[in-house]
Amino acid sequence: MNSAPTSLAAIAARVEARLRDFLAPEQERWAHFDPELTEPITHISRLVLAGGKRLRPAFCYWGFVGAGGDADDPMVTNAGAAFELMHAFALFHDDVMDDAASRRGHATSHAVFAERHRQQRWAGEARRFGEGVAILVGDLAFVYSDMMMAGAGPEVWAIWNELRIELNVGQLLDIIGSVRNERSLQRAEQICRYKSGKYTIERPLHLGAMMAAPQRADELLPALSAYGLPLGDAFQMRDDVMGAFGDVALTGKPVGGDLREGKPTPLMARAVAAATPAQAEVLALVGSGRLTDDDVARVQQAIIDSGALAELETTIERLASEATVSIATAPITAEARDELVALAEYVSQRQV
Repeated sequence: MNSAPTSLAAIAARVEARLRDFLAPEQERWAHFDPELTEPITHISRLVLAGGKRLRPAFCYWGFVGAGGDADDPMVTNAGAAFELMHAFALFHDDVMDDAASRRGHATSHAVFAERHRQQRWAGEARRFGEGVAILVGDLAFVYSDMMMAGAGPEVWAIWNELRIELNVGQLLDIIGSVRNERSLQRAEQICRYKSGKYTIERPLHLGAMMAAPQRADELLPALSAYGLPLGDAFQMRDDVMGAFGDVALTGKPVGGDLREGKPTPLMARAVAAATPAQAEVLALVGSGRLTDDDVARVQQAIIDSGALAELETTIERLASEATVSIATAPITAEARDELVALAEYVSQRQV
């Protein structure tokens, strides 16, 4: 497993400290108002402080520093915290949409609150209660992320708003693609880019750069996109590999989660396009309902035998190389270029 750049840990530590400083008084404030509000805010804290890669804060930081920003400016740390809270919002909602049972090794929030409803024998349907609370907890995280962006300029807010629209568009396309059992490579790559790639790498770079040098937008944004778009695609494709083959002990999610949910991924699109009739019959299990562990293993083998996994690995390597070549000539500081090269290797080869 390739290791994370050392700078990633330092950036993560700063962001985590800021999140603690922000969330602790919020939890105290609302617990004092009503003790029932303690646990929902605890769920936000647990999710954003339970680790995670902190990639969005890192890309925002290097976009900021690369464009000439002061590394010690608290504004970029606030932006990093905002990204983590916004990502938490997406995860709370994503877990509801996917009916996921676990996240980062813990029971998902909607599952926790649904079980609470069942244990207490409250009125109504436990599932709806759990999902309703989890959605509201996600909405709280969304509002908190905006609060962390207070004081940013109009150029920054324009990017912040656009990235959130893109994220929601990608999630919507993902849901539609799943229920239609779509296996178009073009659509799968479109979902891949908008659901995750752009808001993980390209837009954080843009936002950081505009915090530091909004007057250089015409120069900086295209150069950062030339790196961020291919690497964002590689990032999500690596996620797709982990979603189909990942080790639960590393990912904290069920083995073959994307296969069980019928996700319209580039990996599945490639597998279906290259499959023999016998392999296609096995792959048709994806999206057909509840897959057993044996079904997942058979689908995994069919993906491998079709050549799709090897082809996707080659594509990930090509995209990461394209990003690395592009950033070498970007009009940013040498330190930022070096760190972004290291991050490109890390995000394209990671196993968690």
